[in-house]
Amino acid sequence: MISLDGALDLIGKRYVKLKADSRQALKECSRIEVFEKNTILVKADQYSKALMFIITGALRAYYLKDGKDISDWFAFETDFICEINSFFLEKPSDHYFETLEKSTIMIIPKESIMKLCDQHHDIERLARYSTTKTMIGLQRRLVSLQFETALQKYNNLLAVYPHITQRVSLSHIASFLGITLETLSRIRNPRNGI
Repeated sequence: MISLDGALDLIGKRYVKLKADSRQALKECSRIEVFEKNTILVKADQYSKALMFIITGALRAYYLKDGKDISDWFAFETDFICEINSFFLEKPSDHYFETLEKSTIMIIPKESIMKLCDQHHDIERLARYSTTKTMIGLQRRLVSLQFETALQKYNNLLAVYPHITQRVSLSHIASFLGITLETLSRIRNPRNGI
């Protein structure tokens, strides 16, 4: 299993290289947990006050609408993810967070990360970078849902996550793209016609 030092090395390569004192402070308040595939980490109507950094594995955020499971977000290695309503607004979650694979996750309590942001400029910068990355992804998703064809949505998803079809079920991908599984199948195999 990867250590906290290994996780912080990944963060340094992907986001911000932390100073020694910042790194130690973050290490002291964080923990690593391993979750089996299909583990629900957050449930709707539950409060979740942790920032999660995915070391290995994959997660999805989804919600239930009229009994239907709708995928809203995917996160993979070196992504940060949190339940935004709970983390920033102190509200219960609208989403469920589920592991799609066995996943190793670094968990940082909200209280700790907020305190560290006040004390360490490089940790505050790390929080800003990870938040900005999430905002860009959400903006890209909104544009996709509003203006792109099903084929464009699928191709853009593959451009961002080239191996997603090996890691995420096609039903979850179709749900995320806002299309039916049948439409996704036709897109993936154009010989069947659209």
